[in-house]
Amino acid sequence: MQLKYSPKIILFIATIFIFIHSALAQEKKVAATSPELFVEIAKMDSILFDAFNTQNMVKFKSMFTTDLEWFQDNDGLVPYETVFKNFETTFKKEFKLTRQLVKGSLEVHPLKNYGAIEIGSHQFRHIENGKQEVGTFRFVMLWQKKDDTWKISRVISYDH
Repeated sequence: MQLKYSPKIILFIATIFIFIHSALAQEKKVAATSPELFVEIAKMDSILFDAFNTQNMVKFKSMFTTDLEWFQDNDGLVPYETVFKNFETTFKKEFKLTRQLVKGSLEVHPLKNYGAIEIGSHQFRHIENGKQEVGTFRFVMLWQKKDDTWKISRVISYDH
């Protein structure tokens, strides 16, 4: 006895096979982050934004490499000098801008022979006209480790 399959059944089986194969191929593969690296970068993030929140420009600026590249979704590539002129202007404003990491948003991934990738969301807050203003934005920072010192070499700031 010979079985006959209609072209519709063969097409259906082929479609299911392709769908399953495609779904399996798209499994997310993420480099394992050691708990130590996560804690180390979270600590560096805290030090960086403590300097920001206290408007300590000397400490804040020291956390970046001199070849810093800062990419902003609404400004494009911002040169090193402009980045820090902008922060100096912000620090001189009447209102105090503060940054807070969004709880649970921090991701840290190793970057072989370089350092680490930090990804997360943060909120910037200030009082304007008697009302608290809050903006939530996304960021990616590349941390470079040289001689046991961590510095940020690249920033991507987006979702403004």
